[in-house]
Amino acid sequence: MYPCAKLKLDQLFLQWLSLPDSQQLVSNLVEDAKQGKALKGPSSSSFTTPLSPTTAHAIFASTPPLSPQKCRSPCSPVSPVRRQSSSSALRPPLARIPQFYFPGGGAPVSEDVRGLFTARVNALFDPHPQGLNLEQFSSVVQEVCQLPTILAHPWFERLVAGSSERLVGKAAFVEWWSSRQLVAAPATRRLWEVLRPDGKHHLTYADFRPLLQAVLQYHPGLEFLADTPEFQARYAETVIYRIFYTINRSGSGRMSYRELRRSDLLDALFALEREEDINRVPRYFSYEHFYVVYCKFWELDSDHDFSLDRNDLAHYANCALTYQIVERIFEEAPRKFSSGVPGKMGYEDFVWFILSEEDKTTDTAMEYWFRCADLDCDGVITPSEMWHFYEEQMKRLEGLSQEPVLFEDVLCQLHDMLQPAAEGCYTLADVRRTRPQSSLLFNSLFNLHKFMAYENRDPFALRAEQLGEEGQVLSDWDRFARGEYLRLAVEEEPEDMQVDTADEMWGAAAGRSAAGSKMLLEEADADEEELAAVGLGAAAGAAAAADFVAAASDAAGATAMDAAS
Repeated sequence: MYPCAKLKLDQLFLQWLSLPDSQQLVSNLVEDAKQGKALKGPSSSSFTTPLSPTTAHAIFASTPPLSPQKCRSPCSPVSPVRRQSSSSALRPPLARIPQFYFPGGGAPVSEDVRGLFTARVNALFDPHPQGLNLEQFSSVVQEVCQLPTILAHPWFERLVAGSSERLVGKAAFVEWWSSRQLVAAPATRRLWEVLRPDGKHHLTYADFRPLLQAVLQYHPGLEFLADTPEFQARYAETVIYRIFYTINRSGSGRMSYRELRRSDLLDALFALEREEDINRVPRYFSYEHFYVVYCKFWELDSDHDFSLDRNDLAHYANCALTYQIVERIFEEAPRKFSSGVPGKMGYEDFVWFILSEEDKTTDTAMEYWFRCADLDCDGVITPSEMWHFYEEQMKRLEGLSQEPVLFEDVLCQLHDMLQPAAEGCYTLADVRRTRPQSSLLFNSLFNLHKFMAYENRDPFALRAEQLGEEGQVLSDWDRFARGEYLRLAVEEEPEDMQVDTADEMWGAAAGRSAAGSKMLLEEADADEEELAAVGLGAAAGAAAAADFVAAASDAAGATAMDAAS
């Protein structure tokens, strides 16, 4: 405190203490204190004290002080309850916020929408008062429900369950549809309710089996599987695994409505309805993709017990994987095995593995391999964990007489490509943010063949491989499945077909050679005329032309043999 200020306060205090009223107040307070009475200050109406609010409260009050109140204007009320101005009664009410959450289901349906729904239902059901059969019910699914007609088969079986007539009545359909509030619901909500069993709030593998049974039975692209029920079951199983691999991000085996709503399953079902060639629907349903997955599993299953051990998986892609990563997979680090046998990988586990291995740009694949590389499960891949896997890669490169890439160089390259938030620490967010370049992180640690292919890559050839037949960009999995299917198809082709193909190639090459020889003879005749024109003898010109034709014929024959071989 400043000396001048303290001196001034002392003067003011002595001046206040010299006042008669102040002396009387002090005397009364002293007497009250001696008698043990509560000290009370004078009221503001009878006595005015120059004490500050803080000092007066410290002397006279026994409760904490109130916060200082702002000066209110004469028109402002103390509170809405105590005082209401006359103008507030005339003020219009606030605009009501429309309801945006409906816990019981969908939003209320307008009369126009409900009327349109009723008209469509009446147009299809009124001509058949007894009810609709499966073929007629497909029109309801397409026109009224606006869903793929392939859903009509499993839905029809649900509605006619327990009925001997196997007909869907109008009242039963309207009651089922309206009770779930689907009149104005989005298409994904309708798909969810058609697939979801009553009383459940999630979808499991079993809930998709009726849908896949309908696809196998009615899609024209799968008619050739009619006599092979064992392959029908494997195809349906593979498609269901692929659906859950992509959509069920939690990996729990229980698909929620939120996961289904964010997926492209409905688009794939509409594409399945448009395309007669099922291989033109690469999302989930392609038979070629199933063929590749199943054949790769069968090739690795040496004892054909429909399960893989560590040694079987180590032979994948000509032993491309390191033993360290195979061991991590069988430690069930990325996901728990469903086989139920310790040390054995089942078919479902292999589907998860091959989809993650051949396309490391998907979210599920990134999580799969990240959990493998994160040895201490702290959510960060550190250089020490990377060296645990890369050390084996360097030894394998040395065994192949290849110059090994130094670990320090790999770290620098990965840091420049992925640019992690913390230097030397790679999180799952860093991996997702830098896709597809982040796949190099896992290939450099686990897969020797893909790591060497990246080091010796041709960017122009890579761009050509990424384009499909119609110019669309293919995913890593689509390119792998297409190449593997062609390889497997050639290996499975009978020998007589291969001989016929070789004969056709030889005939085509021979035809090209004959056409080439004829062209060369014509050129030789022209050369002979030119030689004669410049003064050479006809015999010399003919000899030179004959030598030229003979050499050209030999070259054409060699070309034909090379093409045939």
